[in-house]
Amino acid sequence: MNKIHNILLIFLMISGFSAAAQEDKVLVKKGNKAFENQQYSLADSLYNMALKLNPNSVAAQFNSADALFQQKKYAEAAEKFKQIAANTQDKKVKADAYHNMGNALLEAEKYQESIEAYKKALKLDPSREDTRYNLAYAMKKLLQQQQQQQQNKDKNKDQQNKDNQNQNKDNQKNKDQNKDQDNQNKDKNKDDKNKDNKDQKDKGNEEKNKDQKEQGDKDKKDEQKDKEKEKGEQPQPAKLSQKDAQRMLEALNNKEKDLQRKLKKKKGKAVNYKTDKDW
Repeated sequence: MNKIHNILLIFLMISGFSAAAQEDKVLVKKGNKAFENQQYSLADSLYNMALKLNPNSVAAQFNSADALFQQKKYAEAAEKFKQIAANTQDKKVKADAYHNMGNALLEAEKYQESIEAYKKALKLDPSREDTRYNLAYAMKKLLQQQQQQQQNKDKNKDQQNKDNQNQNKDNQKNKDQNKDQDNQNKDKNKDDKNKDNKDQKDKGNEEKNKDQKEQGDKDKKDEQKDKEKEKGEQPQPAKLSQKDAQRMLEALNNKEKDLQRKLKKKKGKAVNYKTDKDW
């Protein structure tokens, strides 16, 4: 009785697994139909539902990665293809996974990594012409990328040199302007100093001239005073009235008349001169 029960239990378990396996395949088929209709997001959801029922479904894994690729989720797609290649022992599946991984990396412009993926695919299946072609294309894109990077680097370097030259010109211009300003300030200070010295000199000369003038005026005044003093010390002629002058004139005339009379009297008499010696 127990033996029969065990056989029945095993049968039920096998039936359950079979039903689950059938269900994940149905989900994969539905996902493929959505994929063909370019409903990539729906397709990916269906593939993931299938993977929950059967995590080892290579079809669900592979097609899910393809759906991510079509949605331009290249980094996620490349990671899934990498996991598929690492987990499968089937060379064809592994080669396909590396090929598609290379495609995802190529679209992501990760050319060096895509080249490595294509090489791994060709190592597993050297007959793949599509992989060989994609490898050559990836190598060409890598070369163009490196050239572009070098051009950008050179361009940036040239621009930097140009900017440095312009900066140096601006610095030199500012330096020259500052120098000119300094020279102008020096000249201005020199002119101001010369002006101050001239003003001071003029002021000094003006004060000196003023002092000399004042001294000259003083000397003139002193000289005038001295002259006036000398003039004051000399006897000044008395002023006579006309009456006094007439009287004095008459007196002089009378005196002259007396003198003439005396002379006439003396003229009539001999005059004897006595000497101390005998001749």
